[in-house]
Amino acid sequence: MVPHLITALTGPIDELEQRILESMPAIERWFRLEWMEHTPPFYSSVDIRNAGFKLAPVDTNLFPGGWNNLTPEMLPLAVQAAMAAIEKICPEAKNLLVIPENHTRNTFYLANLVQLQRIFHMAGLNVRIGSISPDITEPTTIDLPGGESVTLEPVVRSKYRLGLKDFDPCTILLNNDLSAGAPGILEDLHEQFLLPPLHAGWSVRRKSRHFESYEEVSKRFGKLLGIDPWLINPMFNQCGQVNFAEGTGMECLTENVDALLTKVRRKYKEYGINEKPFVVVKADNGTYGMGIMTVRDVKDLEQLNRKTRNKMDVIKDGQQVSEVIIQEGVITHEQINAAVAEPVVYMMDRYVVGGFYRVHADRGIDENLNAPGASFVPLAFAESTRLPQPGQKPGASAPNRFYMYGVIGRLAMLAASYELEATDPDAESYD
Repeated sequence: MVPHLITALTGPIDELEQRILESMPAIERWFRLEWMEHTPPFYSSVDIRNAGFKLAPVDTNLFPGGWNNLTPEMLPLAVQAAMAAIEKICPEAKNLLVIPENHTRNTFYLANLVQLQRIFHMAGLNVRIGSISPDITEPTTIDLPGGESVTLEPVVRSKYRLGLKDFDPCTILLNNDLSAGAPGILEDLHEQFLLPPLHAGWSVRRKSRHFESYEEVSKRFGKLLGIDPWLINPMFNQCGQVNFAEGTGMECLTENVDALLTKVRRKYKEYGINEKPFVVVKADNGTYGMGIMTVRDVKDLEQLNRKTRNKMDVIKDGQQVSEVIIQEGVITHEQINAAVAEPVVYMMDRYVVGGFYRVHADRGIDENLNAPGASFVPLAFAESTRLPQPGQKPGASAPNRFYMYGVIGRLAMLAASYELEATDPDAESYD
């Protein structure tokens, strides 16, 4: 049983859990057929919110950090998934080059690189970490608090290939979300696989496009299960020309927030839900929990203070926000040691390989938890997410709850594969 998990295993979501468990063979077959038609992202992580009456993904990351939060028990699954992923792409692969984020001094992030290195090493590859940061001009070894160390080496670009001195990889794994755009050094590579592709980076990717794809996936999945897709899908709107610093484009924001709050109220009434609806306004591209605010009443937008405007105006790598997604807020009903929590599911290729809870003692049930002060509790996924226990009463079994999270995570991953196909610059057009 999962220690200290308070409301995680109770609530009206039991009915959805029951439906998912009863439909398990149909669900697994449905996914199998989807993966015959679509290519899953190489790896991904999905933030999920469980409101008790609704279970939905709120963010999908195609360059996941945080692999260091997976427990040793989860590693065999990750290694097997890594083997399957590499075998599909470059079966004869011997060398793998990992390209990290440029802000390389964060020890949690570096521990994530060590874990990725470990996973791919066990999958049968020589793994080295090549930085594209101008600060790394020679091999640099950094010691980590846990006693491990990581070596960052400067990448070397020849005419058509990328590697390190004396290291020529078949595959290059990006663990850098390209918020500031795709650097030229990564373009026009020949006979080398770049994973994920450049168009998965935040300079191209938009959350609104992802949730459009997810809406399509949730409708089809809802039909398969005979459920209202709203139970697994956060509704959203989008605004394309907002300038928080100057306060322009706010009419679009106000109108869309108002319209979405009205739609959510209608749904709450339909289901007899006694909660106050809210929406989350986020930068349409970008990550790290930056450029996010919770809006509970449209009047709040009239009184945005300078601090909030500044917070919303600029995200990672100094990128200015002009496009935002307005997403239906999903409260989190889960708590660990009286602090609010949300599950994060990790996947490689088409497999769920583990996950953890993101916990924040200073945040409320309707706030973003991906913020300074968050901690991570991997205990929740101590048992495999792939082994549900049919016959158990809904809400009584941790493996069943985590199987359900895995299903939602895979739906978001499938939406990401639709999204990447639609934005692939090399795709053949059939118009």
